[in-house]
Amino acid sequence: MTKHKNTHAEPVSKKESRLKTKLRFAIYNDTSYEQVWSLAMKRGNALVAVVTTLVVIITSVIVLIAFTPLREFIPGYPNEMTRQNIVQNTLRVDSLERIIADWDKNLTNIRLILSGETPLPIETPTVTDLNMQSVSDPYIKSREDSLLRLEVEERDRYNLYPQSTSDQVVRLERLHFFPPVKGIISDKFDAKNGHYAIDLVTVPNAVVASVLDGTIITANWTLDTGWVIEIQHEGDIISIYKHNAKLLKKVGDRIKAGDAIAVVGNTGELTTGPHLHLELWYRGTPVDPEKYILF
Repeated sequence: MTKHKNTHAEPVSKKESRLKTKLRFAIYNDTSYEQVWSLAMKRGNALVAVVTTLVVIITSVIVLIAFTPLREFIPGYPNEMTRQNIVQNTLRVDSLERIIADWDKNLTNIRLILSGETPLPIETPTVTDLNMQSVSDPYIKSREDSLLRLEVEERDRYNLYPQSTSDQVVRLERLHFFPPVKGIISDKFDAKNGHYAIDLVTVPNAVVASVLDGTIITANWTLDTGWVIEIQHEGDIISIYKHNAKLLKKVGDRIKAGDAIAVVGNTGELTTGPHLHLELWYRGTPVDPEKYILF
């Protein structure tokens, strides 16, 4: 008996037949119904193409948001300034927490000391902490910085006003003069009789103050007027203080208005009692100090 082979193919499942079904995508001209473009592919290939396109689009969006400034346009996303403020506020909060912790420890120690108990040990910074502080704090002075400052200050010691110009004109009425002493004017300014100053009687050993910012140009002893100190001010102004008992500054010192420069005395031959002889010169001409200074 002869056996016959089964030449019929096995039936294909419905899912496989759907995936292998060919689809055609076509674009037609709406007026002439002429086919402009067409694409034929199996249904499975179409599904793969759609999934691949979605993956590419999602990946592109993620890359744009993660690595470009477009992420700042997302509502609620912090910008660069906001992130900097967040970091600064975090550092400030951390510093405040440390300060508050130190305050609490100090208060606890004070209470323990008042009650006669042993205070808590205070932690001292290690060498590593000090090194980190010196690196992180740009305002800590180094030895080289201090030496440079001393060199510059010594070099400019006798440079009266490096920023002022010779053509600068200062109006005395617009300046605020500091009264050298509080007292009574015993002898007024009289240019006709050669008295280019005013004499001020005040309490014994009163401190004499500078009327303006300036530089000491004279600090010595004279036979007629005793201890004398002269100050060069900006705008070709010079103030002179005579008959002092003691000088507190030396030549070249920079001073501010109101700084103590001498002590009222009765030195020199041309004096009749303890007082301050004050002269004020402007551009080589003596002026009445009473017009500009309130004593």
